[in-house]
Amino acid sequence: MARQSDEFLMAWSSLSGLSSEPGWQAIPIAPAFPLALQAGRRSPDNAEAVLVGFPSIHLSASDKLPEGQGFAVERVDPQGDSKLWLALTRKAAGSEDLFASMASDVVGALDDAVAVGSNEQKLLRVFIGRVGAWQEFMRKGLQALSPEAEIGLVGELSVLRSIMDAGVPAPLAVESWLGPLDALQDFELGTGALEVKSTLSAIGFPAKIGSLEQLEDSVRQPLFVVSVRLKQTSTGKTLPEIVDEMQCIVKGEPEAERLLAERLLAAGFIEQHGDRYSRRFSAAGTRIIEVDKDFPRLTLGNVPVGITKATYEIDLDKAAGTVLGIDEALKKLGAMKL
Repeated sequence: MARQSDEFLMAWSSLSGLSSEPGWQAIPIAPAFPLALQAGRRSPDNAEAVLVGFPSIHLSASDKLPEGQGFAVERVDPQGDSKLWLALTRKAAGSEDLFASMASDVVGALDDAVAVGSNEQKLLRVFIGRVGAWQEFMRKGLQALSPEAEIGLVGELSVLRSIMDAGVPAPLAVESWLGPLDALQDFELGTGALEVKSTLSAIGFPAKIGSLEQLEDSVRQPLFVVSVRLKQTSTGKTLPEIVDEMQCIVKGEPEAERLLAERLLAAGFIEQHGDRYSRRFSAAGTRIIEVDKDFPRLTLGNVPVGITKATYEIDLDKAAGTVLGIDEALKKLGAMKL
């Protein structure tokens, strides 16, 4: 659970950070044992930061740290000790209130991981993962989801629930959901993948394909396209209600809870925008098609030499291919026993 942002705002306000000499002013905040936590300001730019001290693990110089439009993560040495210290620091262009929300969420994720007994290496992964989710959120623009993105997220959550209902353990199912992280396909399970397309169209199923690689199955096989048809109804559920249901489903599974929170954030969904999503959706049918030699697609292997990029649209209602149920698709992927 996120900490109160006032904890960080009050700590930062107590520090001036106004010095011409490079360095840090920092004060301890409630720790997440075994980690040390401090709120700080960096001189001479007076940037707010949260400093996290890992007592016994290290990163190599080549390990890349997340960086977003409003923040950066950097290695620091505020105390001259032997700990790995990482500073989550606000950039000058970043909103102070949004950065406080981010700091509260990231530290809250560490608190939750500590509460379930995560070791130090896992805590580092939690920190990097949560900051990475904020990186995706900020890259996608800080605003509420567009109507098209809202429909896409509803569709992906519908498929995620179907995967769990079919018997895939919640942590594995949520971990496989890579669409919010801009993977080529929305779900990577077993040896293959699922690409989800969603529409409100009652006639035809227009699906945008964003690249020549999106329906390429040379790396992961088998590949399935899942078409989720939705309709707006007064008795349907809003996106926030669908999110609430998913959170209830994974409740009590700490790893699934953490991953779901990260994926939703990376997808561009935050609770503060909840009142922007008033449309109510009901399921109007799902069709799972295996991408085989008859499926209409453009890939690097079948376009004329010289074409290196393309976006195109398919009517999935007219797409040829083997149609399967979710259980059969998961078995073919190797995500469930035959």
